[in-house]
Amino acid sequence: HTPMMRQYLTLKADVPDTVLFYRMGDFYELFFDDARRVAALLDLTLTHRGQSAGEPIPMAGVPYHAAEGYLARLVKMGESVAICEQIGDPATSKGPVERQVVRIVTPGTLTDEALLEDKRDNLLAAIAQGKSGWGLAWAELASGRFRAMELEDGEALAAELARLAPAELLYPEDARLPGMLADARGRRPRPIWHFAAESAERALCKQFGVHDLSGFGLAGHPLAIGAAGALLAYLNDTQRAALPHLSGIGMERREDGLLLDAIARRNLELDSSMSGERRHSLLGVLDRSVTSLGARELRRWLHRPLRNREVLLARQEAIGALIDTRAFDGLRDLLRETADVERILARIALRSARPRDLSALRQTLGQLPGLCGTLSALNRHALNDVQDQLKPLPEVHHLLSTAIAEPPATLLRDGGVIAEGYDAELDELRTLSVNADAFLLDLERRERERTGIATLKVAYNRVHGFYIELSRTQADKAPADYIRRQTLKGAERYITPELKAYEDKVLSARERALSREKLLYEGLIDTLIAHHAGIARVATGIAGLDVLCTLTERAVTLDWCRPVLSDAPGIEIRGGRHPVVEATLDGPFIANDADLSPETSLLLITGPNMGGKSTFMRQTALIVLLAHIGGHVPASAARIGPIDRIFTRIGASDDLATGRSTFMVEMTETANILHNATAQSLVLMDEIGRGTSTFDG
Repeated sequence: HTPMMRQYLTLKADVPDTVLFYRMGDFYELFFDDARRVAALLDLTLTHRGQSAGEPIPMAGVPYHAAEGYLARLVKMGESVAICEQIGDPATSKGPVERQVVRIVTPGTLTDEALLEDKRDNLLAAIAQGKSGWGLAWAELASGRFRAMELEDGEALAAELARLAPAELLYPEDARLPGMLADARGRRPRPIWHFAAESAERALCKQFGVHDLSGFGLAGHPLAIGAAGALLAYLNDTQRAALPHLSGIGMERREDGLLLDAIARRNLELDSSMSGERRHSLLGVLDRSVTSLGARELRRWLHRPLRNREVLLARQEAIGALIDTRAFDGLRDLLRETADVERILARIALRSARPRDLSALRQTLGQLPGLCGTLSALNRHALNDVQDQLKPLPEVHHLLSTAIAEPPATLLRDGGVIAEGYDAELDELRTLSVNADAFLLDLERRERERTGIATLKVAYNRVHGFYIELSRTQADKAPADYIRRQTLKGAERYITPELKAYEDKVLSARERALSREKLLYEGLIDTLIAHHAGIARVATGIAGLDVLCTLTERAVTLDWCRPVLSDAPGIEIRGGRHPVVEATLDGPFIANDADLSPETSLLLITGPNMGGKSTFMRQTALIVLLAHIGGHVPASAARIGPIDRIFTRIGASDDLATGRSTFMVEMTETANILHNATAQSLVLMDEIGRGTSTFDG
């Protein structure tokens, strides 16, 4: 093999199960099986380069400037891609330029804006198995959110994974996964020692800069610690850079939320309908958020309804204040001018932020005085928390306002990112470049006078630099100090000592200006990383305020009421409606009442097909769920007592993959309800037994 191919094979040996994008000039090249596979997946032209063992080496490539689009397609197909860059200087290298893998792009570790969905979290999860149950940890690299939990059995684990829907799932290579996780997407086995609690705790303490994990609530939870440690090890392995935005971890307790399993989430059509449409789901009706931050937060609220009455009442009070003051429209107008600060901050922490990210952050920080001023004028205690989160950051805003050009160049390597007046040395270097045009015009005028050639031109291109051009017919009039630089079909190009000296000065100034600009930009990134906590607080405030304004707008527009959260058991609903069905109807929705209490704990509903029985059952569950995210509900009045879980047994079909008939599926789901339901559970059972004969059913 050639030296270059030997270098490639060495790098590929470190990432044998990952596609390797090997940088060569303006292309990322792929070889051998990577080339065959990616050419087939992306419909690329498969070529050959050199030989290996007497056989041509398959090769395919993608342009460097268009790599993001190809990466996005590969990641959506479940592939992971190792990015190998040139890190050596070609001018000083003997043999192949030094290269190394700088990061590995996997489905669960995306941070590039072009690869992410705006309104959905992109999660990486890890699970650890033990005698007492399972540990679960999940993180979003694009935001820095890091959480963990311990679960008693595989059923609870499956329910949480259905809520989180991670893009990638890490598990110990010797673990026996529960049957319901056998087909989980993005499963990736990892070495068992990555999940060892002791080494995981040391790694987590080092990452967070603490002596122990008690401050995060993880003390005494070895399975959660093991899962979190394995997740952190995977992030370090794929990112190969510091992760300063992963500055802490939160311990969640499953019982703090209103529990729903995967079946209930599907049957209630929380974020997609049975046909897979978002539009005809509860989220489709609710989501009128004006920021990506708010849309993702709303989805999180919807998928983890809470039982903590204090939090729910605080949300109700905030929504009530926004309704009373009608301030939500003005706040939404201000929020529309904000950017996705959470993801921008992650790219800053990973040092992959582009100039337009900093420009967008500057614009967002500029909206904070207006947001805070509006909230302050309302003078409502319920909005104090979000107002505190949105306190302006004048120091950071001033820095970005003075340092970043308006608008900045798209890429740092193009220059034009740092604003004029921010750095005297950079301004001086730029002046040399800017004055080049005036110098060339003056030189052209002087040379025309000296030679008497009116058609003489002085110009510049990137390949040959500065030159004097004479037509072929005038070339014999060139002065003795003209040195031929290039011959064209109809012209000759020359350089003079004066022009060569100026060229060296200008080109050197441009290179030094770009180097200076890069240095200043890196300094800006360092400063912003130091302000990470304050900017993260702003991101939390924008997300929370957008969700509150969205729920307020829905309550006003759709005529929903504020539910009463009662300590007395039972459910009382007056004039309840199904929010999704009502949104699709041309005419009015026929509202229904529902009364459940310790004395009347069972309602048996009969009626003809298409009479609305299933709709009534689902709307009751959705009203309960909406009350537990702190929002208003589609009813004229509602009182909701303590609820711990929602179970559904609605519709069924054969499960051919596991050899279960419709009736068997129904009975299995019913057994799950009977084993796990409590006196505070809401249970919906629709036409149970229809999956077999009338007599047996």
